[in-house]
Amino acid sequence: QVQLVESGGGLVQAGGSLRLSCAASGRTFSRYNMGWFRQAPGKERELAAAISWGGGTTYYKDSVKGRFTISRDNAKNTVYLQMNSLKPEDTAVYYCAADRLRRPVGGNEYDYWGQGTQVTVSS
Repeated sequence: QVQLVESGGGLVQAGGSLRLSCAASGRTFSRYNMGWFRQAPGKERELAAAISWGGGTTYYKDSVKGRFTISRDNAKNTVYLQMNSLKPEDTAVYYCAADRLRRPVGGNEYDYWGQGTQVTVSS
């Protein structure tokens, strides 16, 4: 079992930047693939970005490519999502998730979830 706690959300103007952090408990973080999902009001949850357990493989949803960067620091049990050039359509609750089975990066199956952090981008 692992607990995930997100931070870094907030209100930002279009074109601005935010960096989300997700701190994980436990000693097994470095074995897990990690993902950042988001869910906008009235929409389904979608995978925005993911990173393999060693950091060598990443996935990005097409709409965030070139603007978002996922990274991890296994020594700090933390995964990050740097979000640049934010757009109003990026407004959503962002969730950190952990995949303990190391499924292919880019899939939607994850085992542990954080509570989410709100990101609001004003126009």
